[in-house]
Amino acid sequence: MRETLSNYTEPPDYTLLLVDVSDGTARDLTPAFDRWPSAPRFSADGAAVFFLADDDGRHAVFRVAVDGGAPVRITADGAYSDLQVARDGSALYALRSAYDSPPTPVRLDPLAPLQDPVVLPAPGRLDGLPGTLHEVEATAADGTRIQSWLVLPEGASADSPAPLVLWVHGGPLMSWNSWSWRWCPWVLAARGYAVLLPNPALSQGFGQDFVRRGWGEWGGAPYADLMTAVDAALQRPDLDASRTAAMGGSFGGYMANWIATQTDRFRAIVTHASLWDLDSFTGTTDAAYFWEKEWGDPLHDPKRYAQNSPHRFADAIRTPMLVVHGDKDYRVPVGEALRLWYDLQKRGVPSKFLYFPDENHWVLTPGNSQVWYSTVLAFLAEHVLDGEWQRPELL
Repeated sequence: MRETLSNYTEPPDYTLLLVDVSDGTARDLTPAFDRWPSAPRFSADGAAVFFLADDDGRHAVFRVAVDGGAPVRITADGAYSDLQVARDGSALYALRSAYDSPPTPVRLDPLAPLQDPVVLPAPGRLDGLPGTLHEVEATAADGTRIQSWLVLPEGASADSPAPLVLWVHGGPLMSWNSWSWRWCPWVLAARGYAVLLPNPALSQGFGQDFVRRGWGEWGGAPYADLMTAVDAALQRPDLDASRTAAMGGSFGGYMANWIATQTDRFRAIVTHASLWDLDSFTGTTDAAYFWEKEWGDPLHDPKRYAQNSPHRFADAIRTPMLVVHGDKDYRVPVGEALRLWYDLQKRGVPSKFLYFPDENHWVLTPGNSQVWYSTVLAFLAEHVLDGEWQRPELL
């Protein structure tokens, strides 16, 4: 797999190279493939390469012949990982998940396009989910299609519309496409919330131009796409437009902060491991070189920092916010949360700060994960459902 180096005007791009080890020559196997291939595996006879790529809100399996031709998508739905080729070439094995299914082992035909796999016996299956999964679409102002997943809780109807939580993914170069115990919308659905999981500009799996729409302009097209997705979803009679919240972690946390400075349409905002002051963040993160390629040197080219840094618009925040951060986060250092918390407090914005001294960019330990979910749910219940604040027992 070859990755191009990103720069101020261009995001990275990925392709598969076939290298002849005898002379070192290389040939591009996916020259016109407008997706990002990963995890390649040779077929048993060496005549083809199987690989994974995000594609339209899925993480699909593809096959490409080594002697040329366009890649063929061989999975219809779901998100695949841990791809393996049977020794005799008769089958592929993988783990398949989706937003309505945790990872489970499956068997695939190596040749059939757009297939549904054979599910193999495995322990730990779910008996059911507290709601239903739907794929929804919206159209941006420039005509671009915005794909989202919508989790509806049981009982949501026109007579009993559900409150809606917008959940923004991290990355930003990723997409919502697979089951996650860490970012699990069903925990919220079990409490009666609908959860919208949009893939805005910068999301991968929708083509290089879709990434370019938000490159270096995080507060532009990505924000507009998220609001477009919310507007479209709230046309549904089973969603309550008067009871909404927004949340996200990492890049999603950045977007939560940006949303807080741009609109007061939401009743509550939860921001986890979030970027607040882009100049400060770039100078302290463990990957400063990566972000400067997109945003430029803040001393010599401050334009994108000034336009896209949420902290510059702190005076506009009216929405109650829950700030969450781990002290051992080196990707987005905890100073971002401390600065955000201080800016909220001195402006009198209703806010709470959930601090994990032993967690990093993610919250990984089971006990801390329980604290995270219970605090988020308590904060949403207070502000979205008009309840009284009830401190979680574990805090």
